[in-house]
Amino acid sequence: MSNPVQPPAPTADATTAAASEATTAATVEATPAATVEVTVWSLEQTSPADLRPAAVPEGDLRIVRSEVPLPEFSRFLYSAVGGDIRWTDRLRMTYEQWRELLERPGAETWVAYANGTPAGYIQLDAQDDGVVEILYFGLIPAFRGRRIGGHLLSYGAARAWDLAERWPQRPRTERVWLHTCSQDGPHAMDNYLRRGFRLFDTKIEVEPDVATPGPWPGAYGA
Repeated sequence: MSNPVQPPAPTADATTAAASEATTAATVEATPAATVEVTVWSLEQTSPADLRPAAVPEGDLRIVRSEVPLPEFSRFLYSAVGGDIRWTDRLRMTYEQWRELLERPGAETWVAYANGTPAGYIQLDAQDDGVVEILYFGLIPAFRGRRIGGHLLSYGAARAWDLAERWPQRPRTERVWLHTCSQDGPHAMDNYLRRGFRLFDTKIEVEPDVATPGPWPGAYGA
């Protein structure tokens, strides 16, 4: 068997360049990612009587349940609503992971349409022991400030309370809860409190300081 061809010995310049690259890589690895402190508030209702509905805004506004579990549509809503307030966790999920969450018994997505255009959504997730979480709620930026959010939250919370009527295999709702944080819109907490949600937990978390992704890079001037 013949001897393998040996590569030429590295020159001094090549050795210096390789050492420089290794040093740069080590420095980047050692540099901690930027982080930010985020306050997370958890709120709840423990009776349907807790809900204080907002007035229904004027105009052509409809709230419709998205009954077909469609990851494409759900991901659009998530990125369009949360794109300027750093909703990023679900953007890394696979198509099948999206489908699995949407097909959970008791999972519901209610979409607000203003003049036929999706304006925002509220997503419910039925959990154990009669608990329903408002998993996501919000409006696309173009529709904020038009009194849609209060009505959508009111409607979605009411659907959380009567969820078992549409899912007979789920127990009657005994508690509806959600969490919001200091990175959400400036009126989010006030909306929750006005609808009758009560604060039951506050904590501080340290999270990566990520850019606002938008529905695509560069949206909203980010």
